[in-house]
Amino acid sequence: MNPFEWADARSVDEVFALTVKGSAIKAGGVDLVDLMKEGIARPTRLINIRRISGLDEIREENGGVKIGPLVTLATVAADPVIRSKYTALALACGKAATPQIRNMATIGGNLLQRPRCWYFRNELFHCRKKGGEICYAQQGENQYHAIFNNGLCAIVHPSAAATPLIAMGATIELSSPKRKRQVPLEEFIIPPMVNLKTENTLGGDEVLTEIRIPALPPGARSFYLKQGEKESFDWPIAEVAVVLEMETETCRRASVVLGAAAPTPHRASEAEQVLQGQRIDEPVARKAAQAALKMASPMSKNAYKIPLFQTIITRAILAASQGVTTGGGEA
Repeated sequence: MNPFEWADARSVDEVFALTVKGSAIKAGGVDLVDLMKEGIARPTRLINIRRISGLDEIREENGGVKIGPLVTLATVAADPVIRSKYTALALACGKAATPQIRNMATIGGNLLQRPRCWYFRNELFHCRKKGGEICYAQQGENQYHAIFNNGLCAIVHPSAAATPLIAMGATIELSSPKRKRQVPLEEFIIPPMVNLKTENTLGGDEVLTEIRIPALPPGARSFYLKQGEKESFDWPIAEVAVVLEMETETCRRASVVLGAAAPTPHRASEAEQVLQGQRIDEPVARKAAQAALKMASPMSKNAYKIPLFQTIITRAILAASQGVTTGGGEA
């Protein structure tokens, strides 16, 4: 780990004032410290933002909710408003990592963390994401890698929170010294074909200052499921967030987003089309799950993800349609 300066910021404006070339912003610091240990990040100065007031709050507004980027995953998972109105997000945050990490890691940091691909994280492999010419996962150990859009770089997006947030139509606020801008989260996270070296459109002078989830329509229900290689404290090898706008037993509109499936959270539009206008039962849910995987292109060691995803998508659709608000998390 390289030597660095430490600076405490007590306001967003102070973050901008303290920023110098090579600075990095630290909130929970869970991923940043890993990146520094692995030699991927070499900041000259760490700017600690944990003491900035107002960025660690959850507020209801205009029927929706605003979440500060410094709110911990544990706080999101336990919040009564999130649990009742945005069940999938509460389940995703409540099943991420370990209890110790959830009490330290922030939702902003979860959205901005770097990929967990072991070739990217290993200093011995100069992969495409680090400016090289090879994606080592494509011909190597790819059992945890992408089954969609994996032709250029086979990473999967690492954020548990991003999957339900995108399914719910969340936007984020990005602040810079000159302006603030609101961006749909689904557009903020970008695939390798747009930019190989980064996973989002965060500017070098920008700070994530708010996450906004709109009011869901009447009758909307959501659910989230993940499957890891082991039941506790594991990265997901497959996850899904489902939001259904229900009228009695009929689905007016569906949003189905897969995590651990592609370099970005993957919208399963084929599944959404199958569900729209249908009475939700197990055959319809299975048909939608099969449609979701129709365009998958697994590599040599991760074809097992296809039936796994089909199973958890089916279960999540049924759970959402029945208004289940507890349990879940692990399939």
